[in-house]
Amino acid sequence: MTTTEAPGRTELAGRAAELVPLIREHAAWQEEHRALHPDVLAAVRDAGLLKMRVPLRYGGFESDVRTVCDVVAELARGDGSVGWTANTQMLSSWLIGLFPDEVQDEVFADPDVFVGSSVSPNGVATPAPGGVVVNGEWAFSTGVLHSGWFAHSALLAEPDGGYAPIVLAIPVADLGVVDDWHTVGMRGTGSVKTVAKDLFVPQARVLPLMPVVLHGAHLSERNADSATWRAPFSPVSAAVAGAVPLGMARAAREVFLERLPGRKITYTDYESQAEAPLTHLQVARATLKVDQAAFHVQRAADRVDGKVRAGEAWSVEERAVARMDMGAATALAKEAVDLLSEASGGSSIYTDRPIQRIARDVRTINLHGVLHPNTNLELYGRVLCGLEPNTHLF
Repeated sequence: MTTTEAPGRTELAGRAAELVPLIREHAAWQEEHRALHPDVLAAVRDAGLLKMRVPLRYGGFESDVRTVCDVVAELARGDGSVGWTANTQMLSSWLIGLFPDEVQDEVFADPDVFVGSSVSPNGVATPAPGGVVVNGEWAFSTGVLHSGWFAHSALLAEPDGGYAPIVLAIPVADLGVVDDWHTVGMRGTGSVKTVAKDLFVPQARVLPLMPVVLHGAHLSERNADSATWRAPFSPVSAAVAGAVPLGMARAAREVFLERLPGRKITYTDYESQAEAPLTHLQVARATLKVDQAAFHVQRAADRVDGKVRAGEAWSVEERAVARMDMGAATALAKEAVDLLSEASGGSSIYTDRPIQRIARDVRTINLHGVLHPNTNLELYGRVLCGLEPNTHLF
């Protein structure tokens, strides 16, 4: 175990930006094979980007949320699947940092360990001597194909007949994997189903979820003074997840403008699409939406970092705004991509045109249960109207 001086935001975002050409080179392979290309995964690891939410004592960086968002957006600019998988890994490493220190010693014994997670409590854990026995099936297990450990959410059966949400740290070798990730978008994430059957999990690897979600409480003594683990779960995850569609929208704008020179508008007198006023409006509107999405992601990240530095508590409305920022960024990114996709012409439907993959990926991420724009807007509206939030992910 070593302590290192963490690189700053500019350096880490620069490392991620340098990987964009390599990621784009393998994007079609990743979509076809439904997994990250080994060269991409190795490059992300070698750049140190998987260490951003790992404790310093294991050689991690404990980067702030704004830095993580900038890096994730850059990786998603290369390929949305890489950005989403990295987002999941960084959140998962952070979750492991909430567990008792002996669990962290076990997980981070491999300095290059990849950790995945699922926030849907689709398993049921039953108390047993020394721990719990868990059974369940979790769809959308992003990162499991590359992970050594997984943080799965489940419901703990209580003596009064109720259930309490928990997080379980599980070696991936203990989980079954069902290859069911046959989707129209985000195929490179390889988010297959995982299964636990009568799996014993030691008590140290069982983390109560509600104190983590609501208060940022955790079971680690050695991370107690770290700013990285003083923020509650939902605002952190909202900011970083929103960076993924932002990166996709930036990619769509880039690939559209790269193709623009020399393109005509079929069945019109325009010899150059770039001369058409319609194109000017489409590009301007799309760029405005990309900038608006960036505002929401950056505001969400800066609020988390600022409140952590100030040691301030979170109000219910601030938590709702974090979720709204994520939903707004997701919706605006899709609107930008839709504009640019529609402006790309009939030739853009060929599979070697990146814009068609980006359009499918951004539509897919808009359907994600946590990022869904309407779900988050409704939540924000409920709070503004004086009602209680209707979700435990708050």
